Amino acid sequence: MAAGLSRFWACTQVVSQMVGRRGVASLAGRDGQIPRSVKIVEVGPRDGLQNEKAMVPTETKIDLINRLSDTGLKVIEATSFVSPKWIPQMGDHTDVMNGITRRGGVSYPVLTPNLQGFKSALEAGAEEVAIFGAASETFSKKNINCSIDESVERFSSVLEAAREANVKVRGYVSCVLGCPYEGAVQPEAVAKVANKMFDMGCYEISLGDTIGVGTPGQMQVLLETVLETIPAKHIAVHCHDTYGQALANILAALQMGVTVVDSSVAGLGGCPYAKGASGNVATEDVVYMLNGLGIETGIDLEKIVSVGQFISRELGRQNTSKVGNAMSKL
Repeated sequence: MAAGLSRFWACTQVVSQMVGRRGVASLAGRDGQIPRSVKIVEVGPRDGLQNEKAMVPTETKIDLINRLSDTGLKVIEATSFVSPKWIPQMGDHTDVMNGITRRGGVSYPVLTPNLQGFKSALEAGAEEVAIFGAASETFSKKNINCSIDESVERFSSVLEAAREANVKVRGYVSCVLGCPYEGAVQPEAVAKVANKMFDMGCYEISLGDTIGVGTPGQMQVLLETVLETIPAKHIAVHCHDTYGQALANILAALQMGVTVVDSSVAGLGGCPYAKGASGNVATEDVVYMLNGLGIETGIDLEKIVSVGQFISRELGRQNTSKVGNAMSKL
């Protein structure tokens, strides 16, 4: 990635400048134009690695997070405080949180499914946590062993404890564009769960296309419903790329006023409860697209590509980022 990459990068910068705000304006959406800046929430260390079959060494996880911290990312989901019985890959959560080098201005949220997990996360120095539910009853029962209503009960104790500890809480809603067991999911069902999380105190709600079946038209319909009661600034999208629609779905969300996007370096991840579901959309691919639209992310593309190559080598797996693979050959 020497002289060839430098020439390539100079060319893309010129193209981005030519696109400028004219390109953005031509993609005007719900409120006149797509956003000038987007916050990327990097979920690779948690949502990405938790589905790896082979145990990933704690040192590798720490190294990954530290490298990501040097790319310009402002939010890196570090780990999950779940029982090792359910997700053995995340059993070293406390060691990971104690081992990373925390960079000023970077948030390192962790997943906490219940009050016990929240307390453990707090002891490990977590300053932001996330809860997760689903818009599908069957998926909720298979994924977190309880109904949607029962999951809301669990959330309430976590949110109450978080308020007392002055800890921010993010909410995830799974299966917003389709369920592996129930098929199509109605936007109203998604909005109902999202509203409960928002009303309980979640500052941001991430809408997850867990099995990656959604299309841009479906994303627009979903957001039209959700945005009736929750402002766009409190909504994020979390797209998997099973059917190759993730970037298109993200663009549709931007056109609806959404300014937060979840992604995973090298496209790490998947869904253990959805046969054939591929990983999250790759951070490298999202940043490349946003750069081309003249949208600011604060992320260094070359650095994030390098991190994707690093973790792919460490895991001995194919890097699924198209941008990462293309730039590595220059």
